[in-house]
Amino acid sequence: MNAILNRFPKSAPYIVCFTAALFFAFELMQLHMMNAIAPMLMGDLHLNAANFGILSSTYLLADVIFLIPAGIILDRYSTRKVILGAMILCVIGTFGFALATNFATACFFHFISGIGNAFCFLSCIMLITRWFEPAKQALIIGLVITTGMLGGFLAQSPFSALAEALTWRNALLVDGIIGVGILSLVALFVHDKVVATNTKKATSLPFMAGLKKSFLNKQNIACGLYTSFMNMPLMVIAAVYGSLFLTQAHGVSLVEASFLISMICIGTIIGSPVFGHFGDLMSKKQLMAGGSILSIVTFLIIMYTSSASFLILLSLFILLGFFTSSQVLGYPLITEAADKDITGTSMSVAAVIIMGLPMFIGPLTGRILDHFSHIDPQTTIVSFPIEGFHAAFLIFPIGFLIALALLPLIKEKALAQVSTK
Repeated sequence: MNAILNRFPKSAPYIVCFTAALFFAFELMQLHMMNAIAPMLMGDLHLNAANFGILSSTYLLADVIFLIPAGIILDRYSTRKVILGAMILCVIGTFGFALATNFATACFFHFISGIGNAFCFLSCIMLITRWFEPAKQALIIGLVITTGMLGGFLAQSPFSALAEALTWRNALLVDGIIGVGILSLVALFVHDKVVATNTKKATSLPFMAGLKKSFLNKQNIACGLYTSFMNMPLMVIAAVYGSLFLTQAHGVSLVEASFLISMICIGTIIGSPVFGHFGDLMSKKQLMAGGSILSIVTFLIIMYTSSASFLILLSLFILLGFFTSSQVLGYPLITEAADKDITGTSMSVAAVIIMGLPMFIGPLTGRILDHFSHIDPQTTIVSFPIEGFHAAFLIFPIGFLIALALLPLIKEKALAQVSTK
């Protein structure tokens, strides 16, 4: 193990887990940058809203396809080696996307990046469950998500400004170089917790038995659905259509729109450790219910406020990110209910739902927007009226309502049971 970790054993869990969280942050950059460069990318590759939604969803498609294998692999092999291999794929995908000259090539390399994403958050969860006691896990997961959201924030206004200064392709090349730097840090500081063997994790359940048990666990399904619906603004609005909404419906510039949308990430950065902290102290389900209700109210105000000032919009998007970050509590509820030897598989089953729904919602949102779009016959510029966004975005408050309705299906252990697990 790294000499620094040996020298500071009490700090080792934090060094390991938060260095791994940089990989999570890098992956969120790859997802959210699509929103920041949407107009430039659509113009360069001649994409309509539906095709842009498909391109964005290739990332999520790879994620969904490889999540179950990722969980199974993480239950059986070195988390460190898995992270390194996954991040190499993501860096290759980033450089390839930067050099893509057509829709098909861009889809292929964005898909490659998505494969890496299938492993990043699951790897962080595995490290947290190995390095930290259960009573601290909700807070640490919240802080890891906060670290990841820093990547989502940088992928908005800062990345949009970088793309306007350098072109979107050169901005992606810079992004790839950052990925190489993070890969180096991961190689230095991310290590498996010392056990009897460093190369392979023993699992008492056979492959198919563990997979079947994870799929039949209602907790995995209910928590996955709750988290997915609460995560939808981050996955679809912040990552894909947010800037289009603000530039078309509110008439703000692209850089201003990217900055405003990045406030969802800022709200999540603030909210994740707050919900994680209180989730270790009180009922997680009560906090999740509050997050759902307040998210519905906040999103409806965003949808139907037509003449809001820049400051009001900024505040609303921060609140949306804050309240929807109650989704962070779904993860410890999954690990609480999972057998120790199939934690990764259980998380991967839930993650398929968490990432799979946005994969379908993204293109569906684009198709609805295209239905309402207008093309100027002289300039051929495509515009989207506010009515189109109202129709396309209605899925989000409905999703928050479904998340609220799912809570009675989720079981929660008493705090004393969690602390002694």
